[in-house]
Amino acid sequence: MQRRYFLLSGFVALVVAVSGFFHLSTSLAVERLLAQNPVTVTVSAAADLNYVFKEIGALWEKETGNKVTFNFGSTGQLAQQIERGAPVDLFAAANKSFIEDLDKKGLVVSSTKALYGRGRITLWTRQDSKLNLKDIKDLTKPEVKRVAIANPDHAPYGIAAREAMQSAGVWDAIKPKLVLGENIRQTQQYAESGNVDAAIVALSLSVNKPGKWEIIPENLHKPIDQMLAVVKKSRNQAQAEQFAKFINGAKGRPLMKKYGFVLPGEEPS
Repeated sequence: MQRRYFLLSGFVALVVAVSGFFHLSTSLAVERLLAQNPVTVTVSAAADLNYVFKEIGALWEKETGNKVTFNFGSTGQLAQQIERGAPVDLFAAANKSFIEDLDKKGLVVSSTKALYGRGRITLWTRQDSKLNLKDIKDLTKPEVKRVAIANPDHAPYGIAAREAMQSAGVWDAIKPKLVLGENIRQTQQYAESGNVDAAIVALSLSVNKPGKWEIIPENLHKPIDQMLAVVKKSRNQAQAEQFAKFINGAKGRPLMKKYGFVLPGEEPS
């Protein structure tokens, strides 16, 4: 009886060891396959990610040997493109509601949904502007002729700008001055070029760049919680998920913080 027990124990141990070996071998084989067959991952990303994602993408390319190409734009318009079948591998939205809506329609891989940052908005003017704007109510001053915001019909940062003005009680006064950008990057370009006097833009486009800006209190608008997910029709799901995890990993998080995002699991500073 004792001999059978030891024989059985040895057999089980052998099976476990062999299983572990094959599991490890399979994992290594997958990693080697990904490394030996580099692909280009297409990422549709909200325009506020223009600077930070380019930095993160360069690090990821260097580390993995894969390539990443970005399509920056208004979250609402990017979501519509995905609904129409655009060849996208990963979608990084400026508001989680767009990812959740696509998930309900079966267009993203549910298990890959993840928050990657909370955005903030700023009151922005050129470095050489004579205006000294400290508060959103300053936009009502007569010397401020034109103000740019992202189109709130499809841009989350535009929605936040409108909410902030409404909360401050100045929406009706500023509305006639508004110039609408298709996305938040175009909105800032209007101010950079001098076509408008001021703009409400993303903090991620304000920090580390020329210009004068004041952060707008977060209690004036709903949180801009940003979420990403792998697109279900992607032909590069493994690499797209790998890049998504890289954004939220040890290499990506410091860069997201550098550009002013509040990281998942952290409180605003």
